[in-house]
Amino acid sequence: MQRRTFLMGTAAGAALVAVPTGGLLTASATAAQAAVGSLDELQAAIDRARPGDRIVVADGRYTVPPDRPLTIRDKQGSGRAPITVAARTPGGVVLDGPHSFVLDRSSHITLSGFSFRQSTTLEIPETCSHIRLTRNDFQLADIEGLHWVMVRADDSTVDHNHFHHKSTLGIYLGIEGAGTEEMAQRVHVYRNHFSDHSFAGSNGGEPIRLGVSPRALSSAHAVVEYNLFERADGDPEAISVKSSDNTIRYNTIRDSFGGIVLRHGNRTRVEGNHLLNGTEGMRIYGNDHVIVNNHLNGLSGRALVIGSGSERDHLPGETPEARRGNDAPDRVLIAYNTLVNNNGTLSGESHRPHEPRDVTVADNLFVADTGELVAMANTVRFAWSGNILWGAATDGNIPAGGFTRVDPKLVTGPDGVARLSAGSPAIGAGTLRRPPVTHDIDGHPRGRLRDVGADEYSDRAPRNRPLTPADVGPHAR
Repeated sequence: MQRRTFLMGTAAGAALVAVPTGGLLTASATAAQAAVGSLDELQAAIDRARPGDRIVVADGRYTVPPDRPLTIRDKQGSGRAPITVAARTPGGVVLDGPHSFVLDRSSHITLSGFSFRQSTTLEIPETCSHIRLTRNDFQLADIEGLHWVMVRADDSTVDHNHFHHKSTLGIYLGIEGAGTEEMAQRVHVYRNHFSDHSFAGSNGGEPIRLGVSPRALSSAHAVVEYNLFERADGDPEAISVKSSDNTIRYNTIRDSFGGIVLRHGNRTRVEGNHLLNGTEGMRIYGNDHVIVNNHLNGLSGRALVIGSGSERDHLPGETPEARRGNDAPDRVLIAYNTLVNNNGTLSGESHRPHEPRDVTVADNLFVADTGELVAMANTVRFAWSGNILWGAATDGNIPAGGFTRVDPKLVTGPDGVARLSAGSPAIGAGTLRRPPVTHDIDGHPRGRLRDVGADEYSDRAPRNRPLTPADVGPHAR
């Protein structure tokens, strides 16, 4: 399909800033280019767009009137030919006003390169699907309680964006669904930069909130991967999971108060994440999770918490009050993780009545010089095997036979990752008979005899490292 492109010329875009919305501006037009000279004409270009069309907006600052948001309604692109509305350069088009784009009953729409500065939530509603937000800069009005982006549409994608500088209550990115209990399906969140959320309250400033408590039992099948979180201090949960059947992998959380929390829901896989030099690590509630290949280093709070429950299990039809409670962890696998130099290593909770049950803790490295390496509360039918403990910290209450105290010969690289060195007793010492991993945190194959901890010893350069700002956001590859 031939792609049509609607362009605002640079001069026209500059002039648009200085004239009232709706005023006609001049621009050259060719057979391949249709001139778009005002916000009204931009709206007209959207209205007549067909699959494969790309509407390009010249750099400039635009104030969208409160009664005339840019509306994308009943527009259907396709997987191979989306309808794209894009800034000429990433971040070069600034959208002020109460709203920017309003979407309804549309699919395969891409919004790219905008600087969103609006004062209301950017909604991706459940009437849409296959909506992509890519290479945008989000710094909405810093209003108490304002959530910046809310995705309710199936098969949506949020990638290569920067969310930054909020100091009040409210989340950067929420993923929910229709009604009160459903979740949007198959949302993909990757290569975003979440930074500088400084809300000082105790709750409500998450960079990512994947569901809410009434949606806990709904499967979302979301994938949150390769995102960087820096100075994510608005909530103890940088990634807050409150739905089921999700994947949280290859993210980096650095210098942040928040961590990764499976607060509600079941069957989520948390793999290959780096949590470095922050406060909170990971907290686990709910059933049948898999926690593998994660690296937690230099956290001043609790690194890994296997929680307790106010409820044994969340069940369909329970009261809203019960649904808000904590679900005791059952049948969770915690394996091949490396926890180094954290203030608290592995711990439990005792202030709720339901203890965790049938949890496997195997082939992890626990290394620290202060406190206890394992400080669990009540547990039932825990299986411990193959863990290696080291450092001046005491063993704690890990059962005899579930660990070996031996120096794993870790070497911390310039990227902050503690890896095995040659001759480490962790090499080939894995005990799981059916390990749920094929590669390590660096992206190296695990092989037949697997090493203990997140790193499989290799003399090859890592394929995956902790992310930096150059790896994510609007200007990354």
